[in-house]
Amino acid sequence: MPHHIDIVYHIRASRERLSATERKVADAILDDLAFAASASIDQLAGKAGVSIATISRFARAVQCADVRDLKLKLAQASAVGTRFLADAAPPDESSFYARICGEIETTLRRNLALLREAQFQQAAALLADARMTYVFGMGGASTMLAQELQFRVVRLGYPVSAYHDAVLMKLVAATLDERDVVVMLSLSGATPEMLAVAALVRQYGVRLVALTDPESPLAAQADVVLPLKTDETEFIYKPSAARYAMLMAMDILATELALIDKDRSKELLRRAKFALDAHRDGHDRLPLGD
Repeated sequence: MPHHIDIVYHIRASRERLSATERKVADAILDDLAFAASASIDQLAGKAGVSIATISRFARAVQCADVRDLKLKLAQASAVGTRFLADAAPPDESSFYARICGEIETTLRRNLALLREAQFQQAAALLADARMTYVFGMGGASTMLAQELQFRVVRLGYPVSAYHDAVLMKLVAATLDERDVVVMLSLSGATPEMLAVAALVRQYGVRLVALTDPESPLAAQADVVLPLKTDETEFIYKPSAARYAMLMAMDILATELALIDKDRSKELLRRAKFALDAHRDGHDRLPLGD
């Protein structure tokens, strides 16, 4: 995989050692990265008020081979999105708490509309019949939520384990067969390591459940897709609300699994509650192991 150079960082870090005319080029680029990425060398020189030769010198000064290399790196940087480059107004401390809550609620409602009962029942049936369920997740939310799903499933008496290291996931996947189920968590469904593990899982006939974007490469490899959609806003300072949608889908899946054999699930949950209450004080409505 090609290594992308963070040209925005290099331009900002190099600015103080640039010549006066080269600084004009730096300022013109940082003022409108999308324009700089798509403009011709003449247009960029015109915006900066410098000569074409200055553009060439600037490219070398910021560790680019030539102007063509500079424009390629600018295009890669502009793909990140202007919301991470614009000078956004600071959040209003009196209102952004409610904004965060509102975006979580909006995300949950939007994703709830995508979910279908039959998909969750099919996924739950796979977990109930599996010799072992393996939950794979990489990244911030997926790593944490892989363990969360493990906690939800194990208290129902089903064998389950969670992994988030790419090498360990490959190692485990190579030992599985059609008696096992793998649940993969990925908001994007495009992480290369996850796709490689999914291909390995399918090679050995393992059933694959994916909590991911239904139009992603990962979804294309899954037996059952529990769909998730991300919709990030311009408010870049807060964590993604999409992880709440993944947690909601996991809660629905765990509940469907519990309802497959309600008497068995009730007895195991009773045992768990009894074991926990034996060493903690509190009322009967304390969360069950949470």
